[in-house]
Amino acid sequence: MHKQRRVHDAIVGSVITLGIALAYLVSPVWLLLPGVIGVLMIQSGFTGFCPVYYTLDKLGVGNQGSTPAPSA
Repeated sequence: MHKQRRVHDAIVGSVITLGIALAYLVSPVWLLLPGVIGVLMIQSGFTGFCPVYYTLDKLGVGNQGSTPAPSA
């Protein structure tokens, strides 16, 4: 789960930074991108559903070694 959290944070941080850079360089309309990410993060706090974690789960990122080791 630790690897999955790091990947999640990298993706979200990159998208927010990209949205701000595009708003500065291209058009203020690009501020909608980090705005949508912010709304999704708020709803994730209430519902527990995060589209990025859902996608990472489906791709199998960070799931290696998540099963407990057999006891001897």
